[in-house]
Amino acid sequence: MSRKDPVRQELRLPGDPPGGARAVWVWGLGVAVYFVAITYRTSLGVAGIEAAERFEINASALSTFSILQLLVYAGMQIPVGLLVDRWGTKKTLAVGVVLFTVGQFGFALADSYAVALASRALLGCGDAMTFISVLRLGSRWFPARRGPLVAQIAALFGMAGNLVTTLVLARTLSAVGWTPTFAGSAVAGVVMLALVLLFLKDHPPGCAPPPVTYSGGYVRRQISSAWREPGTRLGMWVHFTTQFPGMVFLLLWGLPFLVEAQGRTMAEAGTLLTLIVLSNMGIGLVFGQAIARRQEARTPIVLGVIGSTALLWAAVLAWPGQAPTWLLVTLCLVLGACGPASLVGFDYSRPANPAERQGTASGIVNMGGFIASMTTLLAVGVLLDLTGDNFRIAFASVFLLQALGLSQILRLRRSARLRERERLVASRVSAVHVPA
Repeated sequence: MSRKDPVRQELRLPGDPPGGARAVWVWGLGVAVYFVAITYRTSLGVAGIEAAERFEINASALSTFSILQLLVYAGMQIPVGLLVDRWGTKKTLAVGVVLFTVGQFGFALADSYAVALASRALLGCGDAMTFISVLRLGSRWFPARRGPLVAQIAALFGMAGNLVTTLVLARTLSAVGWTPTFAGSAVAGVVMLALVLLFLKDHPPGCAPPPVTYSGGYVRRQISSAWREPGTRLGMWVHFTTQFPGMVFLLLWGLPFLVEAQGRTMAEAGTLLTLIVLSNMGIGLVFGQAIARRQEARTPIVLGVIGSTALLWAAVLAWPGQAPTWLLVTLCLVLGACGPASLVGFDYSRPANPAERQGTASGIVNMGGFIASMTTLLAVGVLLDLTGDNFRIAFASVFLLQALGLSQILRLRRSARLRERERLVASRVSAVHVPA
């Protein structure tokens, strides 16, 4: 008799989407929206010098753009999850496209720091509506076993948007100037809005989620029901613990560390940061395939990335003097695994929640990494000021958040596994006893 783990069994349950070419087309449209949102989100990264000159601001005021975007993004996750569950993907994505397109146009035309800041906040609000919507779109159009790979491919296209910003937008900015570059890029948002309104569908025919009654207390019930699931909380702590080292390094503090503490040129530092992006794209496909084939791969992947990140981070900080190139390259390759590993958090929350609660649960999970990133961005900056730009001490704050997150992952993983097993067995029973 076979003793295979029931969590590993593949079974087409009632309502499980069929996938296919139409699913790829509809989901691909959602991913295209996410791609455009990422190019807008990262566009400031190649325009920092021009922004400082245009708005006559110092470095602290310039960094406020990035911190504000993260703050808005993190704060919008649960509200967006609730909207996705209530409105569906099409309406939520359409609103998101309108917001980030208006924000990009506003940024193109802004002639004051206050207007530019408001435009970036609006952009961040629209951006926050994209990834959770794309995750839900994938879960409604593809079979559940494809979920991990679909999520990783969506994130890969997001990172491709980052590369487009670096390679295309930067050159356009130097060639034609501020307003034509940002206003021209905003046209892509108008095109995406038209495509979403014309062609996007929330789910394939016959696969609509069960109707939900939106009575009083709906928001509280959605959030509390999702939070009670150990898989949701485990997913949040996985996202919290794995995402932030790579994001903090790539978003703000990596370049100063490599140039000021490690003595690298701007070109060398830029190459190392690009290596993180390329590593992220390649490793994401590997992780997605591994988890789609074997659910048990989730925990080893998460713990492996946490351990290797801590080890390489400690090795670079403890190295006497400046770290050798091979060690910095290895660190950047490992930091590239942080983003794909954080997406494993959604692979814990997805089977723990029914279809009508997927958006809310994904919002809770997605908050984890951005809260950790904001905390670390602030902690590193404060410690650098207090220690006279001592990166060794400042970057040691990473270990504190990793230890906190790891303790919660180890505490929750068993209960989440047992609950997931119970839900799958119950689904199988209902599948076998479907009336003729």
